[in-house]
Amino acid sequence: MAPTPSNLRNKATKAALAGAAKETLSRQSGSDDVHERIADALERLAPPPRSAPNFSAAEAFIWHPEKQGLDAVRRVNRVEMSLLKGIDRVRDLLVENTERFARGLPANNALLWGARGMGKSSLVKAAHAAIGAAHPTAGLKLIEIHREDIESLPELMELLRHAPQRFIVFCDDLSFEVEDTSYKSLKTMLEGGIEGRPENVIFYATSNRRHLMARDMVENERSTAINPGEAVEEKVSLSDRFGLWLGFHRCSQDEYLAMVDGYVAHFRIRIAEAELRREALEWATTRGARSGRVAWQYVQDLAGRLGVRTDDAGRTTADR
Repeated sequence: MAPTPSNLRNKATKAALAGAAKETLSRQSGSDDVHERIADALERLAPPPRSAPNFSAAEAFIWHPEKQGLDAVRRVNRVEMSLLKGIDRVRDLLVENTERFARGLPANNALLWGARGMGKSSLVKAAHAAIGAAHPTAGLKLIEIHREDIESLPELMELLRHAPQRFIVFCDDLSFEVEDTSYKSLKTMLEGGIEGRPENVIFYATSNRRHLMARDMVENERSTAINPGEAVEEKVSLSDRFGLWLGFHRCSQDEYLAMVDGYVAHFRIRIAEAELRREALEWATTRGARSGRVAWQYVQDLAGRLGVRTDDAGRTTADR
């Protein structure tokens, strides 16, 4: 196992203390000087005090456990809520839950699961933007934690616990494999532990898997365990810690075309309706799927061919 920074510090501290002890034994006089040198060595080895993050610097941050800090995101990559088509019911549920949280009312951790490319992560970011704008005094912040950093959640929670702002901790594409035990850290953070989840923090996650575990992983536990029921319960109980389950399913052809129409209207792309429909369906056929992501990819290709920009500058120019 690779040495961690804390292990290295502990070894260095022991070495410093051992060296100081030897010097103490070899010198019967000047003990006060030795004590001062030990104190100085320990002070140099101690990590610097962690300063409180400047949460006013941005609306979103990325957690980096290796430096126990947060990096501000100046511009969040997101789409407007009005462009998310075919997910009206789950959209309303997540927005309502997020609004209650921003107002300081009870709210649930949310798991957005289901079909790829149907706007799960886009909805989280859009909900944060919409509720943050509607309740500016709440100081609602979005903090992204990467899947591989889940074990550092306790450190992140401690950093956020006493801050005056409210935080959505967001993990995109969350899932666990056979040998992965980091899901236990997430289970403890969601509801367990003595302190529990800070009242100013809520956890949102997206996944293609309803129980965050691969199907063959659950079936293997069932077939090899002495008590199959208990083994499966241990694995799938993680998803039960999310009070809000939001399922995303594959869209119909009409919903896919509505997504394309929404993007085309938003970016003011001029194209005949019949041609747009034919091209959009052909694009989906070549991709073997219909989803919001496929619709966006087609519109990006269409805009590029027609010389229409789809960034902020392009929208500003079109609006003029």
